[in-house]
Amino acid sequence: MMPKRKAKTSAQLKKQALILAQKLARIAAADQYGNVSCVTCGTTRHYADRMHGGHFIPKSRSSKYCFEAENIHPQCSECNLFRMGHGTASFAYTLFMEDMYGRDAVQEMLDTANQPIKRCTQDYRDIIAELKEKIKYHEERLQ
Repeated sequence: MMPKRKAKTSAQLKKQALILAQKLARIAAADQYGNVSCVTCGTTRHYADRMHGGHFIPKSRSSKYCFEAENIHPQCSECNLFRMGHGTASFAYTLFMEDMYGRDAVQEMLDTANQPIKRCTQDYRDIIAELKEKIKYHEERLQ
């Protein structure tokens, strides 16, 4: 008899959901060849080649927007890891967001980013299931 698997914790499920949300941001923005452009510097690569799903409002700061598609967009690894904190990428990201959603919508996101959201393990399971379904659609689209 196989031993029972330990149920994943909320923290493990949240981490899995974040990975999927970031993948969805990249694959949903990809063209028919799987290429995607960084929203902050314009570098174009395959969505799986050193491209990240970069958060406009950092996932560490906002539980409200950490899985929201409007907050996650393709970024090259250099912009996401280095230039957001030490370069011009955050300014470029703000301009992209204002062009995409409008200044008022961006300000609303910034104003409400710190509103806490309580999620339970089932919430994360639901988010994961929805993200997997959307990713599957885009993977089939790119075949």
